[in-house]
Amino acid sequence: MTERTAATEFADRYRHAVIPHIMVDDAAAAIDFYERAFDAREDFRLDAPGGGILHAEIRIGESVLMLGDAGGGEAGAGSFVAPAALGGATTVGLHVFVPDVDSLAERAKAAGAEILQPPTDMFHGDRTVILKDPSGHVWVFLTHLEDISEAEIRLRMAAE
Repeated sequence: MTERTAATEFADRYRHAVIPHIMVDDAAAAIDFYERAFDAREDFRLDAPGGGILHAEIRIGESVLMLGDAGGGEAGAGSFVAPAALGGATTVGLHVFVPDVDSLAERAKAAGAEILQPPTDMFHGDRTVILKDPSGHVWVFLTHLEDISEAEIRLRMAAE
């Protein structure tokens, strides 16, 4: 067996991150939406033998997101479902910092996203939009406005 070092075990883009891996009912359509709505770039795609996408990776800014078709045939695939299989619910919110949350919100809405909370300056020092993509995943995009202490965050939250 070849000896591995930390530098060769995985790609640099995975080094200091938990990488979300979402399942959708039509990964090709989801990738197209993410490109149009979030200016995503596709890095990798592995087509499933029976059709669809077994695994793909996209970038939104410098954030990596893995995705695939819920019925794509990966090991443990029965454990992974798209939000539609949960009655449209989801258990995860995907947070991404972007330079201009307002323009992203406009682009995402034009591409078919449902705006759940319009861009709003929040007590935690970020301008935030919350939206749902056509696959049913909830996204929180933020533009950082100011650095504030934890104590100030708590005071502002209590004042709301």
